[in-house]
Amino acid sequence: MELAWYALLGLFFASYLVLGGYDYGVGLLLARRGAPTGRRAALTALGPFFLGNEVWLVAAVGILFGAFPTLEGELLSGFYPVVVGALAGVVLVTAGVQLRSRPGGARARAGWDRVVVAGSALAALGWGALLGGLLQGVPRHADGHVAGVTHLVTPFVAAAGLAMLAVVAAHGATFLTLRLPAADAAAVGRLARRLIPVALAAVAAATVLGLLSDRVREAVRQPLAAVLLASALAGALLLARAALGRGRPGVAFAATSAALAVPVALVGAALWPAVLVSTVDPAASLSVADAAASGPTLRLLGWLVLPLLPALLGFQAMCWWVFRGRTDGRAPVYW
Repeated sequence: MELAWYALLGLFFASYLVLGGYDYGVGLLLARRGAPTGRRAALTALGPFFLGNEVWLVAAVGILFGAFPTLEGELLSGFYPVVVGALAGVVLVTAGVQLRSRPGGARARAGWDRVVVAGSALAALGWGALLGGLLQGVPRHADGHVAGVTHLVTPFVAAAGLAMLAVVAAHGATFLTLRLPAADAAAVGRLARRLIPVALAAVAAATVLGLLSDRVREAVRQPLAAVLLASALAGALLLARAALGRGRPGVAFAATSAALAVPVALVGAALWPAVLVSTVDPAASLSVADAAASGPTLRLLGWLVLPLLPALLGFQAMCWWVFRGRTDGRAPVYW
């Protein structure tokens, strides 16, 4: 039962990274110089999906609190700076998008756009650093607690955060090739094709640093799974670039979506059966089974999740079906 809940936690968090990832990717692209109408068009393309995408984060946090209370405590203490930074980024993006059209002046609106850019960068960097920190292990001692946060100040964690930032930017640009009018989508498609090699280089740099890191090599319990999934991530980005070159934005978007989901699977599979690997005391490593709540609690939560998962999937499918296709300027928006 613990494995099923662990997989469900990974599914919800991966779904959040895929769906919230293009929110933050579009937010990052607001940093480009251009007419205000272009920034508004990008947010209009994002608008129907924006708030619904964050529900997956709420659901993932709910599963973490309910099904893995021990893991939740260690994540909030041992990864406090990056978790707070990521959540602050989520709040800034939400506030910036919702408030940017309240003031009448162009200068104030540009200020809110900068808030969205900063929040998007914080969210992407924070979630990437969290995954990188998990993959390299934590200083968990025999008392069951992670000591300090200096384990986050490593080249690998920084590279993982930057890699997530680059992949998110490419994902956001690819999303816009699906949603913007055809005349505008061509330019964004060219931008996406330029961003994907940057993302590939960032992923390659993080991979090399991981291979060179003693911490990462010692923490990874399933090296074959890690290598295969890292290769799948690179392959997804290459497929996305090829699809964009052939004028197939749907395939490209599916590929960049896979590229954002793979890191979650990579961390979960590479550390299995552990969820937190101790770098100071191997006996203090936390397994998935030990991190999970009791059997009766998991069964009770199962009855709550049974209607939740179909509802979330149904809402997401309905949203994409209703707002399918490209924007045409007729949909009412408030940002």
